[in-house]
Formats: sequence, structure tokens, C-alpha cells
Amino acid sequence: MNAALPLAALSLAARYAHVRAHTEALVKGLSEADCQAQSMPDASPVKWHLAHTTWFFETFVLAAHEPGFRPVDPAFRVLFNSYYNAVGDKHPRPQRGLVTRPGLAEVMAYRRAIDERMAALLAHAGAADNVAALVTLGLHHEQQHQELIATDFLHLLSLNPLQPAWHAGPPAAAAAPPMAWLAFEGGLVDIGHTGEGFAFDNETPRHRVWLRPYRLATRLVTNGEWLAFVADGGYRDPQLWLAAGWDWCMAQGIEAPLYWRRDGDAWTVFTRHGRQPLDPEAPVGHVSLYEADAYARWAGARLPTEAEWEHAAAQAGEALAQAHGERWQWTAGAYAPYPGFQPWAGAVGEYNGKFMIDQTVLRGSSWATPPGHARDSYRNFFPSPMRWQFTGLRLAQDA
Repeated sequence: MNAALPLAALSLAARYAHVRAHTEALVKGLSEADCQAQSMPDASPVKWHLAHTTWFFETFVLAAHEPGFRPVDPAFRVLFNSYYNAVGDKHPRPQRGLVTRPGLAEVMAYRRAIDERMAALLAHAGAADNVAALVTLGLHHEQQHQELIATDFLHLLSLNPLQPAWHAGPPAAAAAPPMAWLAFEGGLVDIGHTGEGFAFDNETPRHRVWLRPYRLATRLVTNGEWLAFVADGGYRDPQLWLAAGWDWCMAQGIEAPLYWRRDGDAWTVFTRHGRQPLDPEAPVGHVSLYEADAYARWAGARLPTEAEWEHAAAQAGEALAQAHGERWQWTAGAYAPYPGFQPWAGAVGEYNGKFMIDQTVLRGSSWATPPGHARDSYRNFFPSPMRWQFTGLRLAQDA
């Protein structure tokens, strides 16, 4: 890609080629074994991600728009389906790691075959609105899986007793500035996607909400600040925790964020660079909603609503440090439809809407979010106990 041009400025065919190449660059150097294993039911093997993102283009674009379409392998329609019930049967998610065949080489050949056919289709039909919309959705879908490759593979490596590194070691984080507060008057504000550029259906329609005056922290909570919570017995004080969170904490024996470990008198954390000394200046990561909520209460604050977060991001600009590119930030917002929400038509309508229950919204983006994929209206969502994603928090207070 021309480094001077943002991804959105390229032609559809060029964007397709760039996103697909970026996925393969992420996994370059990984072995067949690296790409095969599945560390837990909520994670997927790297090989599955490579195949499923290809399945998306074959199933939703080529099958509907390629003259004389024939599948690469009819079995792939079931094998690499994720959760699209309208498409048909699915292989059970917890058993994806058991699918040793097709092998990695065959999956990469599958990617090349679909890429060639997509290039031919885009050369003739790239300007058609219905094709362009599906391809654009497929590219943003693949970017989501690029981040999932990072989260899932990190979890897999964390279970290896060798604690191996995936990437070369990082420099220490810059010293975190003192936490300050940005004040917002609130009132009637608009949130949701503005209509410029791509957005998922759950970001729409744009609508008006009422906000009381509030304050948002200028930066994310750090490891060092979280250490103080641990030292103060935060994980053993039931008054700080939601009932479900306390039950989860006790049942699971949770004493610190995921990947933290006490080594003698010091703490270490497993990262993509292997196990490292805990950097007190870096934003805390891999915490559940339960932990984030308990910490906020301990700190005399709360989690922001998603409307507060989006309004602050739009109003404060760079004053709201680490809004993107560090950690996804838990909010107090239940993942629910916006007023007037309508899912996309067809099977792709299953993409977001059917998950609008028992989930909580995260805002911002993480270091693993692909460039150009994040935006202030983006609504990420996960169940409250989930910790293997790159999740952190920003504090809020009533003004």
C-alpha cells in the first residue's frame, strides 16, 4: 500500500489486497503446530481464522455474484462457518482445534484461490453497490479477525511452560502523566455513526441522548495503580464487587489480571514479548468488566457510559489521551440496540444484532486493532468475565 494514502482512499481492489496481505504478514513464521492448537473454547486456532475470513468472501460475495460459481470445497461451507445459522450447519466452536485437515498449506491455497477469483470479480463488478458493500464488510470483518489472531495466539502461548515470545522485546513504556480530569457539561448530545465512511450496523442510527455533567480521566489506569488495588486487598473486599463479579472472583480464585504472576517479591506479566517484568507505567490490560468495575469503585470513581465516552472523544480530541491504540475500555453500557436499530438484510444481519444480550460495550481500540479500523462510534462487546482480550479501563465521575 502507498504509505501516503490511508486505506479508505484506495480502490476497493487495492484495499482487498492490502487487508488480505496484512493477515498473512501477521502469521508469517508461525509453524503448522502454532496455527493448529486451540487454547480454550472461546479462542480459535490461527488456521481457522485464516480459513474463516476466506470463507466469508466465498460464501457472501462469490456465491452470490460470481458467474458459474463453484465452491473450492463444499465441506468448507460447514467447516469454516462461525455463527451464521442462515447459511447452514456449523462445526462446533470448541472443537475447531481438532480439525487437523485441511492442513495449513491447504488453507493458504484456499486463500490464494479465493483471492484470484475475487480479483477477477472486482475487476468487472467492483463498482456495483451491492458487491462493494459486501466486500467492504468482509474487509472490516477480516480486520476484526486480525486482532483476534493476536488475542487468541497470545492466550495459546501463555499456556506454554516455556513462556515463548512472539515478537521482539519492547522498550519500557513512557512515564504515565499524572491522572487529571476532563469536565463535560453534558446535556443533549448526539452519538452513533455520522454516516461518513464504513460503520457496522450496531453503530446506527445516530440519535440524541441526555447526559448529566460528568468528568472523564485524561488517561487509562496503569499497572502501577492496579498494583495498589491488589496490595490494598481489592480482590478480597466484597463491598467493591458486583454480586456476579464476587461469585466469579471467588469461584475462579482470581487475584490479579490475566497473565500477571507474582515471582518472589515482584510481579511479571506474559505479553507478546514473552514473560516480562510488570511495567508500572503501562496501561493495565486483560481485566474483566467485574474487575474494572471493582477497581473504579475502589478508586472513588465509576466506569463511563458508552455515550459519555463517545461524547468525550468527540469533544476533547487529543486531550483524551490513549483513546485509541492501547486498550479497549470497558464501559457501564449494556450492549443493546440503539433506538430504531435495524440489522443488515440477509444472513449478514446475524453479524451483531443477535448478540445484544448479556454483553457489555467496550470503546476505543487496542494496540492490536489494525490501522484505520478504529473510530469513536465503534461498539466492541464481550461478556463480563472475559479477560483474554486487550481490555483496560478509564475512570469516570459525576461532575
